[in-house]
Amino acid sequence: MTKRCLIIYNEPAPDALPDELDVLDQVNFINETLQSLGYQVECRGITENFFSEIREMAGGEFEFVFNLVESVGNKAEILYFIPGLLNMYHIPYTGCPVEATFITASKVLARKIMKASGIPVAGGYRVSEASQLVPGKKYILKPVWEDGSLGITEESVFTFNGTPPEILRGRNDQHWFIEEFIEGREFNVSVISGPDGPEMLPPAEMLFENYPDDIPRIVSYKAKWVEETFQYENSRRHFPEELSEKLMNNLRAAVNGCWHTFGLKGYARVDMRVDANENVYVLEVNANPCISPDSGFISAAVHAGYTHQEIIRHIINDLNA
Repeated sequence: MTKRCLIIYNEPAPDALPDELDVLDQVNFINETLQSLGYQVECRGITENFFSEIREMAGGEFEFVFNLVESVGNKAEILYFIPGLLNMYHIPYTGCPVEATFITASKVLARKIMKASGIPVAGGYRVSEASQLVPGKKYILKPVWEDGSLGITEESVFTFNGTPPEILRGRNDQHWFIEEFIEGREFNVSVISGPDGPEMLPPAEMLFENYPDDIPRIVSYKAKWVEETFQYENSRRHFPEELSEKLMNNLRAAVNGCWHTFGLKGYARVDMRVDANENVYVLEVNANPCISPDSGFISAAVHAGYTHQEIIRHIINDLNA
């Protein structure tokens, strides 16, 4: 009997930016890998008409949906509608469930839950609370909803001098927040579902090489997406051969805490900063992170010894049914 799968993804607009077009690389990669596993695959783009588009899937002749939808109408804040509708129509799907998708989409809400659960996060403030910032300390302005470094520029990092900086002008609490900037190292730690629970994959450290003092060492939009820029050409992913026992334990505790606290499934990635004392601070929990062939998640899994087929098997063995 032929095995069937439907891949759904956010249909990029004609004028889509590189971070939006990346989903097409994911679709091609997952399509090819599923076919190599013996699946007959159909791919379907999701638009702002997602209510009717998902309703039409109900009763379809496929075993499950591979959910690659990253935003709806380029709005991450309503992303949770997709798994919600798949639930409503009893359609099995990959990745994180509706609750995890909803909570982690909002960095502010996720931060509150992590703090209450004992998962370390840096101090945070609403934009309207800027007067409470400590003079002389560094902070970073971040979007509440967007991922993929969208909205993160070199100007996002600032030292508070007693008055709100110009970058805060016109920003509101609904879409932006301020976080204490942690000087130190940055790690992206991927996790995949296994038969005995979540498996932390080798931590990837982001290296910022040749950066002058006036460019903050962060994964900005330029560093992640804009080729031929200084930031893109001098930032790279690296898998350290050895990390101290303390740091590995701290990374693992944070990853496991996020997995269980948010009810993650299938695959996820947790981004963290590490200070000089090897204390970790969770920046962001990525439910259903990018899984294009050159993504951090796939690179970490391959570094751990997994084939592409094995990675996808792990993901589809942890369906939301």
